[in-house]
Amino acid sequence: MDKNKVYIFDTTLRDGEQVPGCQLNTIEKIQVAKALEELGVDVIEAGFPISSPGDFNSVVEISKAVTWPTICALTRAVEKDIDVAAEALQYAKHKRIHTGIGTSDSHIRYKFNSTREEIIERAVKAVKYAKKYVEDVEFYAEDAGRTDNEYLARVVEAVIKAGATVVNIPDTTGYCLPAEYGEKIKYLMEHVDGIDNAILSTHCHNDLGMATANTMAGLLNGARQCEVTINGIGERAGNTSLEEVAMIMKCHNDINLHTDINTRKIYPLSRTVSSLMNMPVQANKAIVGRNAFAHSSGIHQDGVLKNVTTYEIIDPKDIGLDDNNIALTARSGHAALKFRLEVLGIKPSKEKLDILYQEFLKLADKKKEVNDDDLLVLAGVERSENQHIKLDYLQVTSGMGVRPVASIGLDIAGEKFEAAASGNGPVDAAIKALKNIIKRNMTIKEFTIQNITKGSDDVGKVHMQVESDGRVYYGFGVNTDIITAAVEAYIDCINKFSK
Repeated sequence: MDKNKVYIFDTTLRDGEQVPGCQLNTIEKIQVAKALEELGVDVIEAGFPISSPGDFNSVVEISKAVTWPTICALTRAVEKDIDVAAEALQYAKHKRIHTGIGTSDSHIRYKFNSTREEIIERAVKAVKYAKKYVEDVEFYAEDAGRTDNEYLARVVEAVIKAGATVVNIPDTTGYCLPAEYGEKIKYLMEHVDGIDNAILSTHCHNDLGMATANTMAGLLNGARQCEVTINGIGERAGNTSLEEVAMIMKCHNDINLHTDINTRKIYPLSRTVSSLMNMPVQANKAIVGRNAFAHSSGIHQDGVLKNVTTYEIIDPKDIGLDDNNIALTARSGHAALKFRLEVLGIKPSKEKLDILYQEFLKLADKKKEVNDDDLLVLAGVERSENQHIKLDYLQVTSGMGVRPVASIGLDIAGEKFEAAASGNGPVDAAIKALKNIIKRNMTIKEFTIQNITKGSDDVGKVHMQVESDGRVYYGFGVNTDIITAAVEAYIDCINKFSK
């Protein structure tokens, strides 16, 4: 066994997908899982099978679709959870059950109304039960970041003796300082009898912005698996970013740690996940952000032009950024579009390419040049063709000293409807006109506008959260006109609750 290899455990499809509004269907999950396999991840956490029929089915189908990575299913320390996980993993070539329980005094007292000794008993029982189904069992000590080291060492030692092959030490709340988390891993490496029989894993959250730092501190002190997500997506402030830890180890040869990640696949997968999950990547995000390799300072520009290593420690090509982009315009053909989509990790069928090409031409007529982010948006927008409610037309009049007025036309299952309304602004007028047709009590809870790249002719993307009858629905719309994008996002929500 290579003691310097770090195993990459990707939980984009489980922990990452828990972000509200980021749920994927099974086909999309398979697409991401296959891309993760090409990226070189060692373990794919495919879901929490007992949580829903959809999650169960996704684990089954991903198990069939993926060959080399270990497929992992999450459970609580409950026998029924473990039974369902084992059933979901039946087709996996390499399978792992990930079970566990909270170990901090807070979890023991308030979540489980239990005692330290009872928690150890439940942990051991769960591991032994999972071991009946699979050889590879991972145990997570939830809230290990706030668990005192002496008690945590007792838990880890007990589950290893019970058969755990990997023990996950999560900083569940993102509370630990890097030195503190590193010391926790070091303590376990030095004080747990039988620690050589298992791998310690990090699972750090980013609530205080220290997820990557904590993960690296854990790896430098003996952990050899890290649990990560593409773009650092995840609940609350997110998880450790796969791309960050992979590139840290690639850049820092001095720490003598390495992964099997094909880093040239990072950027395309980052954009794919961002597009499928409707989760924008912040412009200054390390490694994959739009500005990660941008230099605006005159001093920086001068230095980079003289020698790129003066201000860049990463070659953009090492993460899959292609310097030789083919410019896509209204005069580009099918071949150029297909090439660019494949660079981004999208391999459309001939039929889908034909549909995308027509949408591409419409957008190219509005813009001078179509960029990668535009293409990713287009690749996810053709689903609107099958929606129950479609936008036929939208006309808005607004300006200084003029009360905005909107006229709208909808196609609802083939029947045409029209309405008009005024409002406090153009978007408000358009939404009110829409509500005059769709007479249902709906409240906008969240409205976010994302400028996909830069420029006055750029595509805008609107994320919207709408509440109706006590339930929340998420939608998005994309257009060079932001008012139209807002209406399309609202219609996307309506289509979801009208199914």
